[in-house]
Amino acid sequence: QVALVESGGGLVQAGGSLRLSCAASGLTLSRYSVNWYRQAPGKERGLIASIAPAGGLENYADSVKGRFTISRDNVKNTVYLQMNSLNTEDTAVYYCYSFGYWGQGTQVTVSS
Repeated sequence: QVALVESGGGLVQAGGSLRLSCAASGLTLSRYSVNWYRQAPGKERGLIASIAPAGGLENYADSVKGRFTISRDNVKNTVYLQMNSLNTEDTAVYYCYSFGYWGQGTQVTVSS
């Protein structure tokens, strides 16, 4: 049975940082692309970062480019999203996705 579990969300002041984790069981993340999405209240879920399986090629939405970094730890079967210089517009539920599976999401709230 496959499960993706996000963690690391929380409340942070503007300008702060958080690191989200997406830990997998039943699925070897290193074999697949892994994406991070977010959904703010009243908005659609949107892709913000992705990492390819081989070579780890990364892509970012313009809204997070230069502030967020996606990375892998293949030993831990985990993908991370390092988020720096957070602002209130980053407030959302963050989800990871890989090979047809979604995590349950983790809330990130940025206060001004």
